[in-house]
Amino acid sequence: MDHVCIIAEAGVNHNGDFDLAKKMVDSAKEAGVDYIKFQTFVPEKLVSKSAEKAQYQKDTTGNTETQLQMLQKLTLSKENFIELKEYCDQIGIGFISTPFDLESIEFLNSFGMDFWKIPSGEITNLPYLEAIAATGRKVVMSTGMCDINEIKLAVEVLEKGGVNDIELLHCNTQYPTPFEHVNLKAMQTIEEETGKKVGYSDHTKGIEVPIAAVAMGATIIEKHFTLDKNMEGPDHQASLEPAELKAMVTAIRNIELALGTGEKEPTKSEIGNRKVARKSIVAKKKIQYGEIFTEDNLTIKRPGNGISPMRWYEVLGQKAKKNFEEDELVEL
Repeated sequence: MDHVCIIAEAGVNHNGDFDLAKKMVDSAKEAGVDYIKFQTFVPEKLVSKSAEKAQYQKDTTGNTETQLQMLQKLTLSKENFIELKEYCDQIGIGFISTPFDLESIEFLNSFGMDFWKIPSGEITNLPYLEAIAATGRKVVMSTGMCDINEIKLAVEVLEKGGVNDIELLHCNTQYPTPFEHVNLKAMQTIEEETGKKVGYSDHTKGIEVPIAAVAMGATIIEKHFTLDKNMEGPDHQASLEPAELKAMVTAIRNIELALGTGEKEPTKSEIGNRKVARKSIVAKKKIQYGEIFTEDNLTIKRPGNGISPMRWYEVLGQKAKKNFEEDELVEL
């Protein structure tokens, strides 16, 4: 199968600290992911002064500030992003950042990123989608909080705007997502309804759901990670720590190998075990030359390098062409 693209979502888990962001790049590289992803936004252009925090943000960061005040503490400068991109290039890991406003789209477009990552919250933002489409670059789009018609409409806008390459990520925008709300089977629905390749952006606790998504055919996996779940900030608790991220990558690469070609045939590794595990027709007791083979003097036992038991009725009734000892493989 094709290589599953794994995106480690750093998001705002750097807490506005450039040195921490750089350490996250090192950690993601060490875990073996394909890309590390950040978020680029101008807080004042992303949320209005009066916008409340989401409930999960209130739960993780308290309720004494507005969403704007929280986000102002979680930004990196344009210079920081330029340095991070250069650092990623230097150590050999893909750099992606999700823009959350038109100014950030314009800024990131100069980075020559491999693709845009559109977050779930922007899927109904027509001017945003048009600005992304105008760049002509490949798009990967999350679909949290969406019904299928909203997804189709967004895809239509992107295609009309000139995007030829679109992949969609099934997603649930709750941090952390309860297992009963994951609905992995929706990946298949999205693929059937849109004809696009589908991956999965995960907000559950743990690593089993993204691994299951790969087994179901996900082409991309995105997962939040942090250097420490106990740090202050809205997303740390729903993120993986470095050792967990590495374990997820290892498991996904194993599943990739395990999915195979889909053809059912014996593999090189098992074919030698046929003789040991299968059975043959053998003499149940001593059989004299010329004696008729019957159910009384024949039985079926290992090893499997004699006459196959599938020929049982063909062998019954034939005459022994030699003497056979008990347990000896029968020959015709």
